[in-house]
Amino acid sequence: MIDQHCHSVVAGEVDDDAFAALLTESDRPPAPGTTPWDSALGLAVRRWCPPALGLPAHTAPADYLARRRELGAAAATRTLLRAAGLTTLLVDTGLTEAAGHPLLPLADLGSAAGAATGEVVRLEWVAEQAARGAVSAAGWLATVGDALRSAAGRAVAVKSVLAYRYGLAVPPEPPTDAEVLRAAGEWLRGPRTRLADPVLERHLLWSALDLGLPIQLHTGFGDPDLRLGQADPALLVDFVRAAEPSGVPIVLLHCYPYHRQAAWLAQAFPQVYVDVGLTLSYTGPRAAAVLGEVLELAPFGKVLFSTDAYGLPELYLVGAAQYRHALAALLGEWQRDGACTAADAERLAGLVSVGNARRLYGC
Repeated sequence: MIDQHCHSVVAGEVDDDAFAALLTESDRPPAPGTTPWDSALGLAVRRWCPPALGLPAHTAPADYLARRRELGAAAATRTLLRAAGLTTLLVDTGLTEAAGHPLLPLADLGSAAGAATGEVVRLEWVAEQAARGAVSAAGWLATVGDALRSAAGRAVAVKSVLAYRYGLAVPPEPPTDAEVLRAAGEWLRGPRTRLADPVLERHLLWSALDLGLPIQLHTGFGDPDLRLGQADPALLVDFVRAAEPSGVPIVLLHCYPYHRQAAWLAQAFPQVYVDVGLTLSYTGPRAAAVLGEVLELAPFGKVLFSTDAYGLPELYLVGAAQYRHALAALLGEWQRDGACTAADAERLAGLVSVGNARRLYGC
C-alpha cells in the first residue's frame, strides 16, 4: 500500500504521558480521571499493536508500554513500522518534533519502515523559513518563490494547513501584488513565527498551483487550534472552481466529520481527490461505516489511503490495519448483498490502496 500522507515518528523513548498525549488530537492535558487510552483510537492501538510485539491483543496499556521499553525504541519502531506492510510513504516534512521529541529524518524513517519515501512540502513551513533572513517584503517573496520551485524538483506534492491558519472559505481569485507586498511587510514586522495572514495564505495557494504538483489540504478535525466549522471542505468550492482550469489535483485530507461533503467535491470536480487517513484510525469500530459514507459519492478512482501517522510508529500500524479491516468488511457486505462481484471488490481495493496514489503522484 502507498501511504499518501503521513509524518515521521519520534526517534527515541517517550514516557507514558507523552505516549498517551499522542493518542489524541488535543494538545491539552486530559481531564482529571481520564486518559486518551479510553477512546476508539486507544482501543485500536490495543487491538492491533500488542501482537506485533509478541503480546496478546488488548493487552493493558501499562503492560504494552513495559514491553515496548523492554525491546527499546529502535527495535519497537522498526517492528511496528514494518508490521504496517506499507511500500511507500509520502511524508509531510513540515513537522520536526512530537511531544517535545525530535522526529526521525526522512531517510531514517524509510529505512526503519523498509519502504520508499517521497516528500510532501508544507507551504507554510517554506514561507516561515524564508522569513528568517528576509530584510524586505519583496526579498521574502522572491525567496519563497525560489524555495517553492526548488522544492518542486524533489517533492511529490505540496500541502497547506490553511484550515488552521485562516479557514477554507478562500476567495476565488489570487491577491494582487500590492496586497501581497503590504501583507508581507506587516507580517515581517512581527515575530515571524507563524504565518496566518489570509492574503499570504492565498498567495501560497496560487503559487502552488503554478508548480503543477498535487496540493494536499487539511480539512476536517484536528487539534484545538482549529475552528472546525471553518475546516469544512465544502467551503473550498469557489477556489476549486477558480483553480479547475489549471488541472492541478487538489487532495482533501482527513475530512471527518465532513467526509460526505468531500466525497461530493471529488465527484463534482475532476481535479479533486479525497483521503481517508486519520479518520479511520480515530473512528475505531465505526471505521467501515465511515468509509462506506465516503464511497457513497466519491468515485473509486478518486479515493486515497493514508494513515496520517505522527509521532508514534503505532499509528502507522493502526492506520493500515483499520483501513484493511474496514475495507474488507465493507466490500464483503457489498458482495453478500450482490452490489459487486469479487473481481470488482479486488479492483476497488487495488485502486484505493495503491493504484490511485501511483497514478496521481507517479510513485
